[in-house]
Amino acid sequence: MEEKINDKDAEGKARNEEIFRKIKEMLPEDAGFVKAEFEGPDIVVILKNVKAVYREEMIIKGIAAAIKKKLIMRSDSSVLVEPEKALAIINELVPKEAVASSIKFVPEFSEVYIEALKPGLVIGKGGSTLKEIVIRTNWSPKVLRTPTMDSDTIKGVRQLMFNESEFRKKFLSTVGKNINRQILKSEWLKATALGGFREVGRSSLLLETPHSKVIIDCGISPEPGIKGLDANANAEGNKAFPYLDSANFSINELDAVILTHGHMDHMGFIPYLFKYGYEGPVYCTPPTRDLAALLLNDYIKLVQRSGGTPLYSEKDVKKMLMHMITRDYNEVTNITDELKLTYHNAGHILGSATVHLHVGEGMYNIVHTGDMKYGFTRLFDPTSTKYPRVDSLFMESTYGGPNDITPNRHDAEAELMETIKRTIQNNGKVLIPLFAVGRSQELQLVLESYMAGDNSPYKLDVPVYLDGMILGASAIHTAYPEYLKESLKNRILNNRSPFESEIFEVVKGEREEVFEKGPAVILASGGMLNGGASVEYFKHLVEDARNTMVFVGYNSANSLGRRVQNGISEVALPNEDGKLVSMKVNMGIKTVEGFSGHSDRRQLISFVQKLNVKPKSIYTMHGEEQKCEDLARTLGRMMHIDARAPMNLDSIRLK
Repeated sequence: MEEKINDKDAEGKARNEEIFRKIKEMLPEDAGFVKAEFEGPDIVVILKNVKAVYREEMIIKGIAAAIKKKLIMRSDSSVLVEPEKALAIINELVPKEAVASSIKFVPEFSEVYIEALKPGLVIGKGGSTLKEIVIRTNWSPKVLRTPTMDSDTIKGVRQLMFNESEFRKKFLSTVGKNINRQILKSEWLKATALGGFREVGRSSLLLETPHSKVIIDCGISPEPGIKGLDANANAEGNKAFPYLDSANFSINELDAVILTHGHMDHMGFIPYLFKYGYEGPVYCTPPTRDLAALLLNDYIKLVQRSGGTPLYSEKDVKKMLMHMITRDYNEVTNITDELKLTYHNAGHILGSATVHLHVGEGMYNIVHTGDMKYGFTRLFDPTSTKYPRVDSLFMESTYGGPNDITPNRHDAEAELMETIKRTIQNNGKVLIPLFAVGRSQELQLVLESYMAGDNSPYKLDVPVYLDGMILGASAIHTAYPEYLKESLKNRILNNRSPFESEIFEVVKGEREEVFEKGPAVILASGGMLNGGASVEYFKHLVEDARNTMVFVGYNSANSLGRRVQNGISEVALPNEDGKLVSMKVNMGIKTVEGFSGHSDRRQLISFVQKLNVKPKSIYTMHGEEQKCEDLARTLGRMMHIDARAPMNLDSIRLK
């Protein structure tokens, strides 16, 4: 067997050399071909005269189509204009109106990072300015958008990528070599449920062939609360973590981690993998990388403040970020020598993606929805339903139960605003606990629309306070307007970001001013009341009957939010000394359906019906047990296909 694999490796090497030879032949003679090499899932071509390929746009497209790989053209280091001179040329070419805030040269990649508030002006019409920069400096420009709101997270991530460019170069080279081996043809494909099946939380799915092992998502459960998610927690006892230790493989055997989006129940365990030896790539969209940095570092701080020990440190989070490879929607990417990954819009949160995996040469195709919204939101277009082929569909079932029918969105917004109006008129405060990413921005858009509208019956002269991570998450949204709905994207590009409306006031430091002032709306992170700013506000507002708490998102089964939502009359909350104190729930408790970033039952069914290709099998996940089972039965009956609700630790031979 070893001799056969070595033979195949030799075949792979010969195949790669043939690809590089073809690239060289298709280039103009005066391009000065130096070499071609793998860099992560891409091929980089190093040239002495890179401007030769920019004279004819179709050259790069033609080569990429021929080799079926993403192609990057770069200048050989020997011909790069000195950074000081190149900077002067770039400043001459880029209009001042672009507001370029940072220009950094990265010799390891022969690239120059240009960060600007208006990237379109840096790019120029038809890419004309970028071409001119390449022609006159030989540096390849990489344009980054400056968020319209200050973001320490984005600054930190971009600085990390810059500082670690030498490491990134070596890492991507290693990944590229691993991806482009030639191995034996796979005879089978297996999926193992490691978490998030018949439950919500700790989502993780292992996919295996004889030669590849990849994980889709690797999260932690929100149910135990912050203290339950520390390093001293018993994973079996509180069901907080995926069943990685039961999957009979070592972390080092993993070829890749595929991340669908930046919520803790999907990514919260990934830094733990790096803490214990994982050195491979994590694939995600660009916004997901930045949101991961924001949320994971916040998790560490929350656990430390609550007296616990985090599962991992900021060092482990940085290591994860350095191993992330970002991909945009609809970009086909080889992640192993037999798996091709394509992300599609999921409509759930910023950068959220459904996963399409093409296994082997047409052997099998999988779609994994992650969390998705196939319905109206103010933030995003609905989940994509167009895939080249679907053999197995792994789909979320958060609201898959028979009674999970959300109201019309217009009615939901009216109900929310009526609740706010009554509470304000009663001289009370409205507390809306929210996930910092997704629901917070959706609610900001709703409140901005109604409360700032001149002709709105809900134009209320009260502040809307933002507390917790909401501001940081909203700032990241302004850095990636292309991932938002067209109308919202245009507002941000025209410096009219609704996230910076004058109705919003950011709480900085002490919260006493909020408590002492009159009526207000408070958007606070910590959607399930398991930690975060929302719990602090809840403690101060819970015993005053004039106040109202409004739930607009999902509360997991054992969360404090679910217990309050279900009508508990007393709660035990920690005082300033950390001692639990019993408090009466006198404030009004209201649930307004219709704002979730998840699809309701009708939308889930409609998503399957509207898929452009019919799946052969459906596996429900990410939902409470009865909801997963009921949705599977319903879809099986309606679609006349095999539909099941696997349990955690179930292994399914897909092929």
